[in-house]
Amino acid sequence: MTSDPPVPVLLYHAVMDDPPAWIAEFTVTPRDFEAQLDAVVAGGRTAIPISALVDHLAGGAPLPPRPVVLTFDDGFADLPRSTAAALAARGLPATAYLTTGAITPGRTSLLPPAPMMTLAQAGQLEAYGIEVGAHTVTHPQLDTLPARALRAELHESKAVLEDVLGHEVAHLAYPHGYNNRAVRRAAAAAGYASAAAVRHAFSSAADDTYRIARLILRRGHTVADVEAWMRGERAKVAPFPDALPTVGWRLLRRARARVRGTEFAG
Repeated sequence: MTSDPPVPVLLYHAVMDDPPAWIAEFTVTPRDFEAQLDAVVAGGRTAIPISALVDHLAGGAPLPPRPVVLTFDDGFADLPRSTAAALAARGLPATAYLTTGAITPGRTSLLPPAPMMTLAQAGQLEAYGIEVGAHTVTHPQLDTLPARALRAELHESKAVLEDVLGHEVAHLAYPHGYNNRAVRRAAAAAGYASAAAVRHAFSSAADDTYRIARLILRRGHTVADVEAWMRGERAKVAPFPDALPTVGWRLLRRARARVRGTEFAG
């Protein structure tokens, strides 16, 4: 299994022309998004939902020869509209991880203001062939939370989505990818079958089911970048140990959270 080719798991956020400043770096324009989707198709990749990759990681279920996974975090307003339509027009399934506090009327989250979809639109995503996963309630730095708060974030977001969709929600994405062993154990204990991180790398047949590597799309990425990823180039392949700067940054954030309290993961 470890000799299988790398699997690009792309991470998108908002697809919009004029995003709020706080999320601008992690957005792409609608025009660029459509060109990137065309590059995925032209690259001969077969899009699959995260559940298919997880079935492969967990039990060796077969994958198509050249798989790709398209994921979307948070639940911005474009997702159940133009973004879902662009995916459906090309026959591309995807997975969306929703921050329930940000999309539920009367609830709040740590996400700064931005146009968001609503919880009631989660079913529309599935109608377009988009699998729905959880992205916590408030979008905190999970690896800095006390155990009780961590459990609440994981359990409540799952339960809220399951209630509106009427079926199990089995997949999670960590806000901004922040996780550690305790967070991964808590995700498994909450009943999630997988959890996606970031890692700026390809996934692989040997990847960690509770730390799936993704390649994050930024404003400056071009079609050429996506074409290279479709060829399995320009990124390392997970799994690999955390780099020392990553470990140091985690320790710094945990120390800061003891002083400041829960902070936005972004």
